Amino acid sequence: MTEAAALPGQPRGGVIGGPATDRAVNVLAPNPSAMTLDGTNTWIVAEPDSGLAVVIDPGPLDETHLARVVETAARAGKRVALTLLTHGHPDHAEGAARFAELTGTKVRALDPALRLGDEGLAAGDVITTGGLELRVVPTPGHTADSLCFHLPADRAVLTGDTILGRGTTVVAHPDGRLGDYLDSLRRLRSLTVDDGVRTVLPGHGPVMEDAQGAVEFYLAHRASRLAQVETAVEDGYTTPSEVVAHVYADVDRSLWPAAELSVRAQLDYLEEHGLIW
Repeated sequence: MTEAAALPGQPRGGVIGGPATDRAVNVLAPNPSAMTLDGTNTWIVAEPDSGLAVVIDPGPLDETHLARVVETAARAGKRVALTLLTHGHPDHAEGAARFAELTGTKVRALDPALRLGDEGLAAGDVITTGGLELRVVPTPGHTADSLCFHLPADRAVLTGDTILGRGTTVVAHPDGRLGDYLDSLRRLRSLTVDDGVRTVLPGHGPVMEDAQGAVEFYLAHRASRLAQVETAVEDGYTTPSEVVAHVYADVDRSLWPAAELSVRAQLDYLEEHGLIW
């Protein structure tokens, strides 16, 4: 067994950008960081025999990247006909308005403030551009407006920041809520069990070949962190910063501000359920 195969979700090795499934191609944005991993994954999704494509998360406002997305679709003989957003964080959505100008497309999102055009996105919506079938899956938790997109034909799900290709995501308190996030992970697990989803196409990091394994790891990780935070409070670490320094002592300190957002969400969850006071 290779090291990659031993990791939760079996992340795919090799170059992150390029074709990922029969219908999904990744154009990696040039914005790597501790929070964005290798950069934002901008997904071009289309039926192989269609001349129309859907773009999910144009990424940051980077003219070179946005042009590359358009060019990548054009080289495949496709015109971008619709833009979708998984959520409104700038590394996913900042370039959406400019991308819409370049492509003449509408932008559909859950948050009305991010939309360009009359249509939004909601649970149960099905995108059918160019014969493609993308099912909208509400997955609040990382943010209140987070969505995933189920691509049944490829047994895949595009997860934005709800599940990453490497590491774990932040519950971005106060907009993000841990209870919502746990429910969203369970909803994604049902896709792997009931709908045969096998592949995770994340917003950052490599494609993962074991969707169920990835979701189970995320659920276990959250349960473990929650127990650690509860124990830390019982031991007298009462402020979010104290809990972070204790529970996340082995994590790069540059990530502590993000960790504190998750800790605040965990503390709220524990209080709501009467586990701390």
